[in-house]
Amino acid sequence: MTMTISPTMMRIEAMRQLRNPYTLAFTLAMPVAMYLLFGASMGYGSMSAGHGNVKFYVMVSMGAYGTAVAMSSLTSLAATEAKQGWGRQLAMTPLGTAGYAMTKLLTAVSFAALAVVLVFAAGLLTGAEAADAWRWWAAAGIMLAVGLIYGLYGLGVGLFFNSDSAAALASISMTFFAFFGNVFIPLDGVMLDIARFTPLYGFVALSRWPLTDGVLTTGQTDQLWMVVLNILVWLGVFAALVAAGAKRSRSRR
Repeated sequence: MTMTISPTMMRIEAMRQLRNPYTLAFTLAMPVAMYLLFGASMGYGSMSAGHGNVKFYVMVSMGAYGTAVAMSSLTSLAATEAKQGWGRQLAMTPLGTAGYAMTKLLTAVSFAALAVVLVFAAGLLTGAEAADAWRWWAAAGIMLAVGLIYGLYGLGVGLFFNSDSAAALASISMTFFAFFGNVFIPLDGVMLDIARFTPLYGFVALSRWPLTDGVLTTGQTDQLWMVVLNILVWLGVFAALVAAGAKRSRSRR
C-alpha cells in the first residue's frame, strides 16, 4: 500500500495545534521564557562558555527542552486518537493509517523545529554568541535529529495511559526530567551523578557539544561515548514502553 500524506490534513492539524493554548504555552512559549529568564536576563549571560557565551549555552539547553516537549506531547496525542478509533476510520480513506501516522509525526517535527527557531531567534536578538556560525546549525541539527526519540516516548505514554492524562503527563515528565537532568540549572556532586542516568541528559549534552566539547560548568568533562550510550539506552527504554503500551491497548479491546 502506498503511503499518502495529505497537505490538507497537515494544514488542519497545524492550525488545530496553533489554536491549542496548551501547545502554545508549553511547547512554544515556555522554552523561550525559560531562555529569557535563565540566559538573556542574567548578568552572567555574556560570560565565556566553551566556544561561545553563557547565553548560547542556555539557548541550546532550552531549544533541546522545547524539542523534547514538542515531540513527546504531540505524539502522545496521536496515540490517544488512534486508541479512540480515529485511525481505523482513516484506514478507510485514501490517507490510510500510515499516512495518518506520518502526518502526525511531521506535525510533531514541525512544532519541534518551530520551538528551536523561536528560542534561537530570541538568542540571536539578545546576544547569544558562538565562535563559528556552523555551531548554531550543528546544535539545531542534533536537536531535531536525536529529538525524534522523544516521539517514541510520547507514543508509549499515549498508548499506556488514558487520553485525559497522556499529553499532560508527557510534557510534565519532560519538565521533571529537565530539572533533574542538568538542563535548567547546572548540577554538581551527587546530583550530577544521578543526572547522567536521566532521559534528557545525553540528548542535551550532545546538543551542547558543538559549544562545549563535553566540558561541564563544573569543569568536569563528559566522554562522548557515555553521552551516546545514555541516548541509546533510553531509546531502548522508550521502544519497550511503546511495545508495552501497544500490548496493553490491545488487551483493553
